[in-house]
Amino acid sequence: MEKFKMIQPQKELLRLNIQYFADGDESKTLADQIKSGFEAMKVAAEKQDKEIKKFGAVTQETKSELEKINTAIDEAKARLDAIETKDNRGYTPGQDGKKGTPDEQAMEKKTAFFTFLREGKAGLTKEQKSLVEDATGEIIVPEDLDTTIYRELPKLVVMRQLAATRNTTSNRVRRRSMNEVTMGWGKLETTAAKLSDFESTLTPDEEYLYVENLYGLTKIGEDELEDTDLNLQAYMAESFGRARAEKEAYAFLRGTGHSNLQPEGILTNTDVQRTETAATSAITLDDIIRLMYATPAQYRNTGVFLMPSELEMTVRTLKNGNGDYVWQPSAQAGTPNVLFGRPVYTQDDFDAMGAGVDIAVFGDFKAGYQILDRQGLTLTRINELYAEEGLVGFKAKARVGGGVVRPKAFRVLKVKQ
Repeated sequence: MEKFKMIQPQKELLRLNIQYFADGDESKTLADQIKSGFEAMKVAAEKQDKEIKKFGAVTQETKSELEKINTAIDEAKARLDAIETKDNRGYTPGQDGKKGTPDEQAMEKKTAFFTFLREGKAGLTKEQKSLVEDATGEIIVPEDLDTTIYRELPKLVVMRQLAATRNTTSNRVRRRSMNEVTMGWGKLETTAAKLSDFESTLTPDEEYLYVENLYGLTKIGEDELEDTDLNLQAYMAESFGRARAEKEAYAFLRGTGHSNLQPEGILTNTDVQRTETAATSAITLDDIIRLMYATPAQYRNTGVFLMPSELEMTVRTLKNGNGDYVWQPSAQAGTPNVLFGRPVYTQDDFDAMGAGVDIAVFGDFKAGYQILDRQGLTLTRINELYAEEGLVGFKAKARVGGGVVRPKAFRVLKVKQ
């Protein structure tokens, strides 16, 4: 049994425990913990409000209480989502035209793949038939392992849950657009109005989304490679998956675009409009409301929030005019917390809150952002380059792109300068 540190808000004692039962029992335990944690947060928030009214500031003790409660809620939610992720695993792609069951085919590919990792192509015999090799001779990670990497990414790269994703066989995708026509009221036969008064011009336009290259290189000693009892499959899936996820997460939010060989981030697109906070030092409920209603209605109704953990922790204590908390915690695996009825997702690649800083995005990510996947992760074994050092290198490569396709689908909350 693992226990969170005990938290004791004034007038209420809350004990937060996580016990590892069967997944069903554990899910219920975690859901109950999130609900009770939210109640504890309310008590601490009330204490915070009283201190502000009485002393003009919050005591460090109360700040610490709120931080501990928020951390406990976040950890319980992460554990709840981890259960859902585990339950969703086990998918094996079909192998049309190949002998054996899908599991046997998948195992054959994995065996061949990890023989390649240890010994290179020279070590392969009939197993080589089970490898997927691209046009340049690079070895593509087997389908089921690539799926494992992708199944880890959504928990790390929030944008992959929210944005539209498409596969492509090209290095770029052309995007065509057209403006809308307009109309006007009048009566041509009895007034001075002319049909040309209502004329509008259709202007076609086109832009490109580019696929960029993401590289990694790791080296391992020849002896360690031969002798290791490490589960290479699990290690490679987690390690390369996490490294790729970190780069993608940052790039989809803050990437500087094709001119710098990166995906374009939402915050770097100059056509995405900003809504400023009313003050330079605090975020209010009114700021959040104005952010939502600055977004066009067709995107607002399907919009979600993306914000750093620091801001979400602040938003959790905000109340409406009736004294009700507007943030609602999720106690169900795989579902986000809710603010004003809209889902809240967190990503900590925003800058620390300060004057002039972008601190949140609201909008329809599915309509507004496009992710391009050109090819699964590939690994090239480098035998000779590091031979004098007694090392074997592995070059990892992923081809992925992304960019804003509808700037109006987003609004960014910016702290007033």
